[in-house]
Amino acid sequence: MEERWSTEHVLSLAPDAASKKAAGKLSAPAPWSAAGTDGDAVWGECKGSGSTPYRTVVELATPAYQCSCPSRKFPCKHALGLLLLWSGSPGSVPDGAEPADWAAEWLKGRQERAEQRAARAEAPADPEAARRRAEKRSARVAAGAAELRLRLADRVRHGLADQSTAGPWEEVAARMVDAQAPGLATRVRELDAVPQQGLLAEYAMLHLLATAATRLDELPAPLAATVRARVGYTTETAELLAGPTVRDRWQVLGTRDTADERLTTRRLWLRGAKTGRQALLIAFGRPGQAPDLALPTGQVVEAELAFHPGARPLRAVLGTRHGAPAAAPDGPPPGLSVAEAVAGYGTAVADDPWLDAWPTVLTEVVPVLSEEGWHLTDGRHTVPVHRAAVPDAALWRLAAVSTGRPLTVFGEYGHRGFAPVTAWGLDGRPIGLTTT
Repeated sequence: MEERWSTEHVLSLAPDAASKKAAGKLSAPAPWSAAGTDGDAVWGECKGSGSTPYRTVVELATPAYQCSCPSRKFPCKHALGLLLLWSGSPGSVPDGAEPADWAAEWLKGRQERAEQRAARAEAPADPEAARRRAEKRSARVAAGAAELRLRLADRVRHGLADQSTAGPWEEVAARMVDAQAPGLATRVRELDAVPQQGLLAEYAMLHLLATAATRLDELPAPLAATVRARVGYTTETAELLAGPTVRDRWQVLGTRDTADERLTTRRLWLRGAKTGRQALLIAFGRPGQAPDLALPTGQVVEAELAFHPGARPLRAVLGTRHGAPAAAPDGPPPGLSVAEAVAGYGTAVADDPWLDAWPTVLTEVVPVLSEEGWHLTDGRHTVPVHRAAVPDAALWRLAAVSTGRPLTVFGEYGHRGFAPVTAWGLDGRPIGLTTT
């Protein structure tokens, strides 16, 4: 039987603030009828402005949603309202019910499509065709990387201060896309936003990556895997989950959503209770649609993770879960001093030179605002806050949680500073700093 979610968990699925507000108005029993749950799904009919109620069903494991309303947001306000009703008013959504016919039909269809996808994934591939495709792409990536090295050398040869022949990097980025190196394209586009005093360092790191991309066969296997990932090669989820996997009780340290006009990106950071391994899960949602993956900060889920290969494996995909998420032990997780965090990032960069930041829990630190900006200090050492990654409201919220007293903070530490994501208050409960 699926454990009923917290309100925080439900609202973390909302695609925007307006959906949260609208869902709150639908979280009471009044507009709902024929609601029920069998532990795997929740369904119900919600009275709307028309004569026919909206039929809403949520499959809990993924989660996935279906509603007969015309909304283009996923989940819609009805799905969120139904989940809030289920989590907050158990008597209104009784357990042990049989799904309504329309809900059962949708759930059966999802199961059949999942089985078809699994069958296609298990279908034998043509190894010779795969080898030819891989060789063709490798040649295109190497040619694109070689061209990028020439472009960077040209810029340096003309001098960083001479912008008369520089022009934007978009055309070069488009060339990298044509070369099937989307990772290089992304880093190239970012050059237009780099301050002039930082250009030489960015050029050097990008030149190093482009050089490594032309010499993959000469690199140690873990470093070659890191370079491939940075360049833009991907590994299919099914291939990763085929093994090996790491089973542990994973505590959710924090989550952060970022959005642009194309999609919403959700990052969730985990740490294994037995292995101590850090993991980063990434999920995406189209505009108006929240990413499917949602695990509340502070909870623990026993599951198998498969890590992407690399010299410093961090990004992972979520495999089989063994039970529902549960509350973490009371109190904040163990952390590091500022000096230990700096040393830890140094070790990580030695493995992956292009690593911008590493997930870190700082213990016994106090947020301080000075003329130089925001810092975190443990009384002996201080790290600046990475302001570009953290809104002002989050920093003032952190200061309010601290009230001048030391606390535990999770975030990402890198060469630009520390970007806080979660703080544990004096009562030991986690407080998200990236949500309003």
